[in-house]
Amino acid sequence: MNVDNVKSQMRKGMLEYCIMLLLHKEPAYASDIISKLKDARLIVVEGTLYPLLTRLKNDDLLGYEWVESTQGPPRKYYRLTDKGELFLRELEVSWKELNETVDHIANR
Repeated sequence: MNVDNVKSQMRKGMLEYCIMLLLHKEPAYASDIISKLKDARLIVVEGTLYPLLTRLKNDDLLGYEWVESTQGPPRKYYRLTDKGELFLRELEVSWKELNETVDHIANR
């Protein structure tokens, strides 16, 4: 078994949650989301991010608005919808439960 494959699957599993956590704090455009994820050492490329943002938008968890930019074309800023905020709360509960389970097993 390859540890890199397992790490990749773990990252994919929490990527949606991390993106929603970022957008809960403030609306952001895709490049900003990628930068913040990289700062947190969760490396994501545009080819991974854009399909995920589209899926979350299609599920009505994200919305967006176009904002004029002084440095080029308008930027699409993503934000959580009300449904997205509720979904994020559910994910937070699940994350805490999962953390408790792993901590319990690791510390036995």
